Amino acid sequence: MLAVKRLGYDLIGLLFPNLCNACGIPLYYSERLICTKCLYDLPFTDYHIHSENRVAKQLWGRLPLNAAMAMLYFRKGTKVQNLIHNLKYNGKTDIGILLGNKLGERLKLSLLYTDVDLIIPVPLHLKKLKQRGYNQSTYIAEGISNIMGIPFSETDLIRNIATESQTKKSRYNRYENMQDVFKAVKPDLLKNRHILLVDDVVTTGATLEACANELLSCGASKVSIAALAYAE
Repeated sequence: MLAVKRLGYDLIGLLFPNLCNACGIPLYYSERLICTKCLYDLPFTDYHIHSENRVAKQLWGRLPLNAAMAMLYFRKGTKVQNLIHNLKYNGKTDIGILLGNKLGERLKLSLLYTDVDLIIPVPLHLKKLKQRGYNQSTYIAEGISNIMGIPFSETDLIRNIATESQTKKSRYNRYENMQDVFKAVKPDLLKNRHILLVDDVVTTGATLEACANELLSCGASKVSIAALAYAE
């Protein structure tokens, strides 16, 4: 029976090839979303075991975070960029869950994240959410939640201002562009809770800073940050 299933999978693969979302080669029968070689070769940072990592240092002095980390290094033209592009723009939301699982496995190894109460993804503005159809960070948060056994919510924090693109702005202008963008829906529900804020890629940190400031202003006891990747 297994041989028949395998044959059926191979025939379907000839007609509708199931490709690796990182490198584009056909996946083997036992592989899912990302081929074994690409998974092995992903540039992991190990920032979960180094509290004084580059993500954390980038946010030092800007707000009182409990911890901050990113799982992968992000560089243009790499497999990590391919994965995140497929997650954000090609509807491959399962990539977010898969990589979120791997992120959750690492967070479980760190004492800094053991007392997290709630996971919140960085929200999209309603206009962009309608255009894209989903928030990629929600699927990352779901993957982390599955591993850590901690609830996640995409409704407790909203983006109430549609900001301009950040890509060509300076660090200061990015920060200025993000002021008063995020709003907690029910602030009382965030009081005295350790919140894990989740994003896909950390660049200047302006978006994460604005989100975290809103959560802290609502009385969150601690805010930590976890992202899939850090843009060098």
